Amino acid sequence: MSERAEAYHAAASGETGSCSIEQEPSGTGVWKRLEAWRFGPLTLFATHGSGMTIRRTARNARFDSMNTVSIITQSQGRGAFTWNGHQQHVGPDTLALAQKSAGYAYGWSGTGLSLAFMVDADRLDLPEHLVRAAIPFLRHSRISALLLQHIRALHRDADQLSTGPAGDHLAAATMELTRALIASVSAHGPVRRAVAEDTLLVRILAYVRAHLTDPGLTPHRIASVHNISLRTLYRLCEEGEVSLEQWIIRQRLDGSRRALTSPEHAHRTIGAIARSWGFSSPVFFSRRFRQAYGLSPVEWRRHHR
Repeated sequence: MSERAEAYHAAASGETGSCSIEQEPSGTGVWKRLEAWRFGPLTLFATHGSGMTIRRTARNARFDSMNTVSIITQSQGRGAFTWNGHQQHVGPDTLALAQKSAGYAYGWSGTGLSLAFMVDADRLDLPEHLVRAAIPFLRHSRISALLLQHIRALHRDADQLSTGPAGDHLAAATMELTRALIASVSAHGPVRRAVAEDTLLVRILAYVRAHLTDPGLTPHRIASVHNISLRTLYRLCEEGEVSLEQWIIRQRLDGSRRALTSPEHAHRTIGAIARSWGFSSPVFFSRRFRQAYGLSPVEWRRHHR
């Protein structure tokens, strides 16, 4: 057991910097699976295994030059985050914000699965005091749900996305959402407005991605939710070189493509899957699917089974 604990400590320290780790005593022993994916300057981690607590103190920070910011969520089990007297439970619908130089502790009991991404603090382009001030208040931000959905989407297709050409763009979107989250709960008016304007398109696309299966998702609704006019919405998309309608169709095609080969959807008809991803016309769905992937939905399902 001690060899496994030491091996995990070495791996975790090598990936994230100096830390101390307390393994929870268990009758089944210590076991861990640590996975990491690089998205440009950002690293996504998935840690699955028996209970433990990771501590990063000011003393740990002095042992290396890394000053990072991390966003943590717990996909399985219930995590516990502590910083400077602030304590919170972290579950599947909760985020925790950690800054390495500020120190923190995070862990869980029993079997757990945590997801976290880490990025150099300088890349967020926010004062350190704003990052720390945001730590206790993330739950009050509407952006938390968008970032949480984004993290889960990254993890779901991490093997493909991290090696594809979109890696740097996904990292940029993740950092922009993080900036918006921090500023929304810690910054004063002028800074908050500036960050909100800078990150508006990223937040819009994250919102759309989180509601792709909603048949009521329309440009009018997207604009209304973000308190902008339809003209402003299209102007932002044009400036960002995004064709909103085509972007939505492609995202929905990607979702239906995954569902067609997923074992949990094997009992569903192709028409049902298409409708669940917002395609009301089977003919339109089949034509656009073939254009995107070179096979019809029937052929794709048969080939990938």
